[in-house]
Amino acid sequence: MLLRPVYPVVTDRLALRPFTPSDIDAMLAYRSRADVCRYLPFEPQDRAALRERFASGSLSRTELSAEGQALTLGAWRRGSGELAGDLNLFLSSEEHRGGEIGWVFDPAHTGSGLATEAAQAALALMFADLGLHRVIARLDSRNERSAALCRRLGMRQEAHQVRSEWFKGEWVDLLVYAILATEWASRSTSG
Repeated sequence: MLLRPVYPVVTDRLALRPFTPSDIDAMLAYRSRADVCRYLPFEPQDRAALRERFASGSLSRTELSAEGQALTLGAWRRGSGELAGDLNLFLSSEEHRGGEIGWVFDPAHTGSGLATEAAQAALALMFADLGLHRVIARLDSRNERSAALCRRLGMRQEAHQVRSEWFKGEWVDLLVYAILATEWASRSTSG
């Protein structure tokens, strides 16, 4: 399995592309905020943490070619060039053609459908280009905005796992949403 998009991946209002070290300041605008990171699997990040992630290669990947890999794409506003947020695309299982999607968006760019637009483009890459059968999203049950985004994407809630993960010093409930390639194709062709 191989996902090697031609960048930027363009939508009506966004251009999706991998990050470069020169994007650190734009990333810090939201990734350094405690309120943004509250439900994410990392603490607020500083410049040193982001540099380290670039040095390790986890933020500089441009393709998915093996199980267990993740691709992080920045979602840049086409008109202004501002960074609205980013998406993570994971290849979970080659055998079962499974993946996972995640996102984090700057509150200054929420409420206008940009996260939905970016996630729709990411799902199109995962289904049409990578050939996945199923994509899930896992989230803290308190993250109501991400749950609403999952539903807008046509994902169904498949699980509510009570106190299933020790997360940032407390037991939290985990929600699992999913969508199949056939469901995605049906939504894409119907409108």
